[in-house]
Amino acid sequence: MRHGDKINNLGRKKAHRVALLNNLAAQLITHKRIVTTLAKAKALRTYVEPLLTKTKKTESAAVITHNHRLAFAHLQNKAAVKELFTVVGPKIADRPGGYTRIIKLGIRPGDNAEKAMIELVDFNDIYGKTATTAAEPAKKTRRGRAPKKAVEATEAVEATPVAEAPEAPAAEETSAE
Repeated sequence: MRHGDKINNLGRKKAHRVALLNNLAAQLITHKRIVTTLAKAKALRTYVEPLLTKTKKTESAAVITHNHRLAFAHLQNKAAVKELFTVVGPKIADRPGGYTRIIKLGIRPGDNAEKAMIELVDFNDIYGKTATTAAEPAKKTRRGRAPKKAVEATEAVEATPVAEAPEAPAAEETSAE
């Protein structure tokens, strides 16, 4: 019976499973996005999120060094640890949690396994805060008026002058007679 056993063994012994998660975590940190099976992505999320949390704690030099050593013990990859603390850590410093996103991609044709893409949330320009959105027109309320802030924003957009394109000179017709 497996009462209270919540870990997904992924059909592997412990050493093989740990090596698999080490490699997947190192690749996720290096490439910011990987495609794998859904079960591996879910197991990887529980493995890598505590590592990402350790990159945010920067009270003293001893804590920083200790966290580097803990991360290296999990990843066994110097390049991934360096990337984790220099690139990923500062970017996720203000996020309270939820550093990864899993997106289902459908099934794999060969063995019908469900594929998923796992990515670091702050490094996706499409969904993240860094994505620029077009200014939408102000929405009106039921009483027919737009909210005051929205009206001011649309008036500011409408008040900006638009530079007109210069007219192209008309091509002269030449007749060869």
